[in-house]
Amino acid sequence: MIDFNQITLRVGTKVLIEDFSMQIHNKMHVGLVGKNGTGKTSLFNLILGHYEADKGNVHIQPHLQMAHVEQEIRNIDQTAFDYVLSGDAELIELRKAEQKALDDNDGIAISHIHQELERIDGYRADSRAAALMTGLGFNPEDLHQPIAHFSGGWRMRLNIAKALMCRSDILLLDEPTNHLDFETVVWLENWLKGYQGILIIISHDKEFLDHTCNYILHLEQQKANLYKGNYADFQRMRAEKLILQQTMYEKNEKTKAHLENFIRRFGAKATKAKQAQSRVKALAKLADIAPVVATNEFTFSFLKPDRLPDPLLTMDNVAIGYEVGKPILNNVNLTLTPDTRLGLLGKNGEGKSTLIKAIAGQLSIENGDYTASEFLNIGYFAQHQLEYLTVTESPMWHIQMLDPLISTQEIRNFLGQFDFHGDKALESIERFSGGEKARLALAMIVYQKPNLLLLDEPTNHLDLEMREAIAMALQTFEGGVVIVSHDASLLEMCCDQFAVVRNHTVTLYEGDLESYRTQVVTERSNDEKSAAGTSTPSTEAKLDFNERKNLNARLKKLERDIPKLEAEMAKIEAKIAKLDDILGDSDTYLNKSHDEIQTLNAQKDQCSTDLAAAEEAWLMAGDEIETITAQLNA
Repeated sequence: MIDFNQITLRVGTKVLIEDFSMQIHNKMHVGLVGKNGTGKTSLFNLILGHYEADKGNVHIQPHLQMAHVEQEIRNIDQTAFDYVLSGDAELIELRKAEQKALDDNDGIAISHIHQELERIDGYRADSRAAALMTGLGFNPEDLHQPIAHFSGGWRMRLNIAKALMCRSDILLLDEPTNHLDFETVVWLENWLKGYQGILIIISHDKEFLDHTCNYILHLEQQKANLYKGNYADFQRMRAEKLILQQTMYEKNEKTKAHLENFIRRFGAKATKAKQAQSRVKALAKLADIAPVVATNEFTFSFLKPDRLPDPLLTMDNVAIGYEVGKPILNNVNLTLTPDTRLGLLGKNGEGKSTLIKAIAGQLSIENGDYTASEFLNIGYFAQHQLEYLTVTESPMWHIQMLDPLISTQEIRNFLGQFDFHGDKALESIERFSGGEKARLALAMIVYQKPNLLLLDEPTNHLDLEMREAIAMALQTFEGGVVIVSHDASLLEMCCDQFAVVRNHTVTLYEGDLESYRTQVVTERSNDEKSAAGTSTPSTEAKLDFNERKNLNARLKKLERDIPKLEAEMAKIEAKIAKLDDILGDSDTYLNKSHDEIQTLNAQKDQCSTDLAAAEEAWLMAGDEIETITAQLNA
């Protein structure tokens, strides 16, 4: 059990959560939701013991084993399999003790250790680790590769596998679906359904929360409210609660106005003094009911395309690749029209992004016919779209680059639809969050009035509000849409047809997303069973850029960038640790002014922002190194 007792939690001078009490019991699967900045990650850190509450306390029974997903891997020379296996710390200690007992020929110790291994199901540990890795998308030949072989995104999967390997009583997962494909998300959902301990998940994926959680803890306006049920249940109950609250508030205000009016009219009259006094007492007893505060929910819409040719483009028996004679996809047949709502499914690495690039005209066609209308206007949101923004410039500058003749006021009006108001439109985007940068990238696409949208993982970095805004905007978009996403909610709302990219082909799927989900669960289950005792290397590499020369140059630059980014992260972490020491010292608050303490808190916030940006750059660089290396070796 986790027992929160009258918790108040601040970051600097900002109150995140106030006077929060709750107990989380075994088998409660809790989705932790709320807008960015409401305290979700801080609450995680409180549970982990990284933060202390400003008031109250958190009690976790000392015998409970807690697991969470680590953010980095220190020893990158060990194999992926050994790293995942180390998630079961007791198993590792028993195996070390067993080896020592064998070396010492200590029969009594060996017998005791074997009993302990039996107790913790240690003889199935290797099979369990292999099954976890397979479920998370690793091939059998990956198991015994050194961690250094994997990119940042795949290392995050290893960290998830290690957390799941732990025989934990409490499992904390912070945005676990980031960088996963739809198939792996489905597997993870299925695994978590069977988890028998306390599960707490931070996620912006509604469908994922629906499939994994039986409680939702909602953080809003310094309060934490618990709802029984999944995310869909939470949305319904919260809406009902807000309607009831507003009704009670209006009734309360009406009663209050009536009483105040009576007191004002008759309070001075001797004949009515007694009645007036009773009204004063009644007024004092009225409950203080707050009105429902309307939130500024973000919405936008796509501009109407200038033309809508039908078809927009066709691909007839097309072969697609990055090098002549080495196609990644063969015999691709697609017809895209203004009515197309196509979702691309398939594991990472099968060629979904390759197909999107080919549709966008960024890859040469080796065989077959690619025919695009002369009026085709593509809006392409690539998987790493944020890299193409100029971080030293403002949102206004980015729109001006698209249309130098547009007036400043027209730009302001347009950017206002994407929540870039006032000075925000003129700020350098260097300090923008991932969500703000994604909004700008989307605004640039919308401004160009595309009639075909190609969206490759558009929801990365986005919160629930922004994801819902995209889904709603796509409902009224008048052109064709092709989407790659691990977000099932977005796919279900926006796609009426699916295609599976697998084994170098693209096949239209005769079914809905739910039937595909069932198929994935069955296939992954079979893969886990077959992977439990196998590990044979046979990695198939694929190329991802046109020219080998450019790939080599890019690879060298990335390899130089990695140690620089690691050094930068270490430097920032040291700054944060130093600031934590200062802010954690009671003498600081005796010897420094309020403004000086505010400055220290601001410095820490800035360091945290810088660290998040450096970590994201490190992850993306690692992903690209792995991709390029595989392509060069193909």
